[in-house]
This record gives sequence, structure tokens and C-alpha cells, in this order.
Amino acid sequence: MKLVTLGYSLLLSFTVCATHAYAQTDAAAKATLNKVTQTYEGYKTLQTDFTLTVQQPQQTSNYTESGTISMEAASGKYRITTNSQDIISDGKTQWMVLKEEQEVQITEVDNSSETISPATIFSFYNKGYKYVSAPDERAGTTQLRVVELAPEDPQTPYFKIKLRINKATNLIYDAMLFDKSGVKYTYTIKNTKANPSVTADTFVFKQADYPGLEIVDLR
Repeated sequence: MKLVTLGYSLLLSFTVCATHAYAQTDAAAKATLNKVTQTYEGYKTLQTDFTLTVQQPQQTSNYTESGTISMEAASGKYRITTNSQDIISDGKTQWMVLKEEQEVQITEVDNSSETISPATIFSFYNKGYKYVSAPDERAGTTQLRVVELAPEDPQTPYFKIKLRINKATNLIYDAMLFDKSGVKYTYTIKNTKANPSVTADTFVFKQADYPGLEIVDLR
């Protein structure tokens, strides 16, 4: 399975009534999201570990993959590393290294406001979404604020995003994306490092690092 790059098309059928619950935007939810954005915008660089869990309808077991994201937010540069893939972007071009397939796919970065990507994961909700506060939750001893979002564009492949936010740090604890096909994607974010030392080479694709892989240019 290909990693959902946080910029993939994501995720259970939703009833008309549930969709209507998002007719208004909640001021408290907006205030919570503003705090999250302000926190992440204060970082020049960011490094965080994550775990992606994919739950498919009528499947008894889930797909799970872990990795690390390094980002330079202002320039839109990022690097995602997992056991199965490396995804590298210099802000304009993306190289997706599919290790099992022995292939590198080159695409242009989609910078549209509707796209959820590593460069926009901490601010995508500022445009194109309605959102409401949900009851607070707890994960172990961590107190979490909860915001549920619905995309305004009916063509979006997912119908809801549930963000859980650490009350103490204003950092995203996890994000759950519900696809119209019935698939649920959960990104759990941990070990966030603010302003780590990241070299420029981090965001540069070097073909010599991947000898023998087929290069497929999809631009």
C-alpha cells in the first residue's frame, strides 16, 4: 500500500443530517485552530514522528506505517521517510521513492489551497472548511481539545476530519480523515522537535542514493 502523503485524497459515507451539522462555523473551534497555527508558524523548521493507521471497511486488521517528517514551512520543503517510501520535495517538485516497486515518481507539488500536504498539514483548515468544537477527550494523561471539520467543496473525496489537539502545547495530537469510500486514516503525531538543525540536502533528491531505481517523470 502506498503511504498517504498527508497530501493524498483521503477518506465512510456521511448522512445528510451529519453534513448539515457543519452549516455554521464555531468561534471556539476557530480560536483553537488559530492557536495551533500560531504555534506551528513560530517554527522555522520542524521534525516530527508519525504513525499512519488505515482502517478499511470489513477488514479485521489495520494497515500501519510509521515514519518521520522534516519540514521547512516557509519554503514548502519537506522530507518524509518510512520503511516503504521516501518522499522529498524542494517546494516545487516532489520525488516519491517507492522502495518495493524500485521506482521514483516525479510530480509537481500541488500548492492549491484544497490540498492537504506536508507543507500545509498544520494550516490547511484556514480555508475551505467549516468546523465545530466537539467534547474534549483524553489520551492517557493528555488532555485534548477536539475540532471536527467538513470541506466546503462537495467534490472532496473525504467528508470529515477530526483533529485532536494537546491542550497544554497547542500541538496536533492526531488527525482522523474519513473517506467517502469508507476508509478511515489516522495520523498520530509525536516527538515534535521545534527548530531542529536541518541541512539543505535534506530536501534534495539525489539519484545516487537510489541506484538502480526506475525514474518515472509524471510532470
